[in-house]
Amino acid sequence: MSMPDTSPDLLYLSRSDLSSLGGSHSQPYVDAIVDGLAAHARGDYVQPLKPYLRWPGADHIADRIIAMPCYLGGEQPVAGLKWVGSRQHNPVHFGLERASAVIVLNDAETNYPVAILEGGLISGMRTAAITAVGTRYLAREGFTDVACIGCGPIARMQMQTLLEQFPDIERIHLFDLSAEAAKLLGTLLAESYPDVDFISADSAESAVRAADVIVTCTVTSTPYLAFDWLKPGAFISNISIMDVHKDVYEKADKVVVDDWDQSNREKKIISQLVLEGRFSREQLHAELGEIVIGDRPGRENEDEIILLNPMGMAIDDIICARHFYRLAHERGTGTRLPLYG
Repeated sequence: MSMPDTSPDLLYLSRSDLSSLGGSHSQPYVDAIVDGLAAHARGDYVQPLKPYLRWPGADHIADRIIAMPCYLGGEQPVAGLKWVGSRQHNPVHFGLERASAVIVLNDAETNYPVAILEGGLISGMRTAAITAVGTRYLAREGFTDVACIGCGPIARMQMQTLLEQFPDIERIHLFDLSAEAAKLLGTLLAESYPDVDFISADSAESAVRAADVIVTCTVTSTPYLAFDWLKPGAFISNISIMDVHKDVYEKADKVVVDDWDQSNREKKIISQLVLEGRFSREQLHAELGEIVIGDRPGRENEDEIILLNPMGMAIDDIICARHFYRLAHERGTGTRLPLYG
């Protein structure tokens, strides 16, 4: 990235700007995430542990603002920050999505800010891309059945991405504590995928038992997903982190994370297990980037039960934002905001 010759300005990209650049579909995110995971495995980044900002009265696990800074090296270095807020009551009280975000990109030579991007779309779609990349390496080949637990906006992006990336999917088993939410998501996805069966499950257990690939998209703080629900060869993309019982980590054939240091903190399940002496870095199979670059194997047989526990990394957001920033420059998309005048 290079600074303009004139007085500094920012490029602002709204959600609709990002959509016009292809941001509503999975492929740009999958491509970027593969590159980002490879950079992570090579150590070509700087990514401090993200602080969680919480305050009294905002007591749900999903009530927080998180700062996610990262420097990404390589041929086109860039730095940036995702600032992502979440309130559990937003959908019911305000008719808003639970989470919101902006991403700031900084030029790596001057450290000046060069862009601000709406971050909710990127955040959701890059998380779905991590599931897709994980699925590519860790799910059974030719799998047909997916379970989706929790059926909000994150679930929609997760399922859209899997359907775009894996055309062999035949059935998606949907469960939400709100039966209406599950039905609504199925109806929405069926418009684009009429040949796929969208089944509203009557319990999380029945959805999981039917599936080769399981994606958790809830805001629960209480584990519910039991190991004996999982059929041989199951792959779990544990997006919402707190859903899976502790013994699944102990009994799974392979546990994979995106970043060990990010995963082993903030009272999450892995951190609890480490403190209890039930899990360790040595018991971890791999970080996902190690599998992407071929340093560690992915799935090695049809019956392995594999758990991916991706905390989400700033590098994911920054590498996707860099893609759209460069594309917006090429196409003249977005709004220029003067920094000083």
